[in-house]
Amino acid sequence: GTDAEKHRDLLAAENERLRQEMKACEGELRELQRQQQAPCRDCPHLQENTKLQEQLSQLQQEAEETRAKLVELDLEVQQKTNRLAEVELRLKDSLAERAEEEERLSRRLRDSQETIASLKSQPQQIKYIIKTVEVESAKAKQALCETQSRNQYLQEQVGMQKQVLKEMEQQLQRSQKTEAQLRAQIMMYEAELERAHGQMLEEMQAMEEEKNHAIEEAFSRAQVEMKAVHENLAGVRTNLLTLQPALRTLTHDYNNLKRQVRDFPVLLQETLRSARAEISQAIEEVHTTNRELLRKYRRELQLRKKCHNELVRLKGNIRVFGRVRPITKEDGNGPEAANAVTFDADDDAVLYLLHKGKQVSFELDKVFPPQASQEEVFQEVQALVTSCIDGYNVCIFAYGQTGAGKTYTMEGTAANPGINQRALQLLFSEVRGKAADWDYAITVSAAEIYNEALRDLLGKEPQEKLEIKLCPDGSGQLYVPGLTEFRVQSVEDINKVFEFGHIKRVTECTNLNEHSSRSHALLIVTVRGLDRSTGLRTTGKLNLVDLAGSERVGRSGAEGSRLREAQHINKSLSALGDVIYALRSRQGHVPFRNSKLTYLLQDSLSGDSKTLMMVQVSPAEKNTSETLCSLKFAERVRSVELGPVSRKAELGSWPSQEHLEVLKTLLGDSPGSTASPGRGHASPSPGQLSSRSASIRRKLQTSG
Repeated sequence: GTDAEKHRDLLAAENERLRQEMKACEGELRELQRQQQAPCRDCPHLQENTKLQEQLSQLQQEAEETRAKLVELDLEVQQKTNRLAEVELRLKDSLAERAEEEERLSRRLRDSQETIASLKSQPQQIKYIIKTVEVESAKAKQALCETQSRNQYLQEQVGMQKQVLKEMEQQLQRSQKTEAQLRAQIMMYEAELERAHGQMLEEMQAMEEEKNHAIEEAFSRAQVEMKAVHENLAGVRTNLLTLQPALRTLTHDYNNLKRQVRDFPVLLQETLRSARAEISQAIEEVHTTNRELLRKYRRELQLRKKCHNELVRLKGNIRVFGRVRPITKEDGNGPEAANAVTFDADDDAVLYLLHKGKQVSFELDKVFPPQASQEEVFQEVQALVTSCIDGYNVCIFAYGQTGAGKTYTMEGTAANPGINQRALQLLFSEVRGKAADWDYAITVSAAEIYNEALRDLLGKEPQEKLEIKLCPDGSGQLYVPGLTEFRVQSVEDINKVFEFGHIKRVTECTNLNEHSSRSHALLIVTVRGLDRSTGLRTTGKLNLVDLAGSERVGRSGAEGSRLREAQHINKSLSALGDVIYALRSRQGHVPFRNSKLTYLLQDSLSGDSKTLMMVQVSPAEKNTSETLCSLKFAERVRSVELGPVSRKAELGSWPSQEHLEVLKTLLGDSPGSTASPGRGHASPSPGQLSSRSASIRRKLQTSG
């Protein structure tokens, strides 16, 4: 340990001396660098000065590497010294343990020897006792046995002690062998330490020589280079005088460039501002052009629609409107309640249905989105409603699956009425507007087709079945004998009629609709008018039909009577589809008589009526199959041409006062229900009215 400390002190002193020499070399190098600084930065000898500086930096780097090696050697010596100290400590601990073990074994050996000696001294007495006890009594024999047992026990103890002594001798031999190995290992460590110490001294000596040699070479090179620098310095100073004019020129150019750079942001901002103005103007022009094109496109679209509507009117096509109800809580949650119907932003006659991952487009005459109000829907159909005042027959019927909103569109609610009540309110408004020249009478009938039976909703016996027959006047039109007619003159009368008829209509709860209509409901409004100045008589009829909804029996959960109702509903709607197919394909025979529904709608579907179908669809994903069928049926209906519509008007040549008397006789003055001869609360048939008016005309002509 003392040698290691001395060696460490020598290394520290040597390192300190090397540091002092390095500091002296660095001072000399800094002095050389100060001498190399020149007043001119652009002299031709600047490259040589740079090379000298690079060489000096290289020498400094080599000196740093040498210093790093010295630090590494010092660290290695420290590590080896620590290892030697650890080995010495381990050797001391091993020797102390060995001495303790030897002392313990010696004590046990002495104890064993003493025990053996004491045991050896006892057997003679025992033998002697054995010989002498042979003639003694039983008590002596017992004592002899006990003595023999104790002798055997002592002999066993002697054997055990011998075995322990043998093991201790073996352990002592092993300890001696371990001591010899440890001594050999210590000698090996000491030899290795001595060898490392010698190697370290040799390396330190070699590094010292290498360092001195490198410093001498660097110093000599620096002296030579400094001499060259001093020789070139005079030439540099001479050249400096010639470079001053060029420097002034460069300074002037630099100032000019600096001024231009300072003014550049202003020029850039002005350029960007003008470019932005031009771009904004171009964008505004494009927007103006787009708005003008969009305006022209919408105008052309309106003109196209107007021409299409006029063409439909001339051809007598059935007009088809579509209305999509909103998603409701009855549709549930999840993917099945997702919205599968979208609309065209530019064309309000086109809608799209997403069915089984494919988008299908449909074009109708008008499409109402879910947010469309009852007022907006009625604005599109009010022109048809008012035409019945002029003597035209008009039919508006709602078609679609169960729960699609047909009854809501046709009847509405008390706070938000549908087409039926709004149509009658509009008729009253139009009648009041023409009251100065015309006299009008408006009558209302309500019927339903339930399980292929026609029933009167305003009669006293609604369960009585009615029949559809041809008018006896030979006009070919149909009428229902015994169907009750109420004459209405105000909105209050309308509400009473609707409330009375709505109570008697058949509705039930199914899985698809809580208040499902189980019958086809028909509201028949007849408007009879007389022009007091010309004697022109007009008769117009407005049929408002709320069809029962088509439904899948499996989904609706219909059973028993509900199942029979669903079968009759689907059968009548299928018959309506057959009629539409026959009309579209222009077949010679149209099967109107296959169902009470189609038979009753024969006048509306055979070219003598302005007809509008309102197809109601559900936007829910789970109803896409029914929605697809409804929209396809609507497109087929839209392509049916019924031909031009005729006006029901007759012109007479009576005096104006007589006209009034005839009209009062024909229509009656008091409001309420009118009765026909055939039934208590039924109105006269069109044939009876025609014959009565003919007889009145003959009387007037005779009096004239």
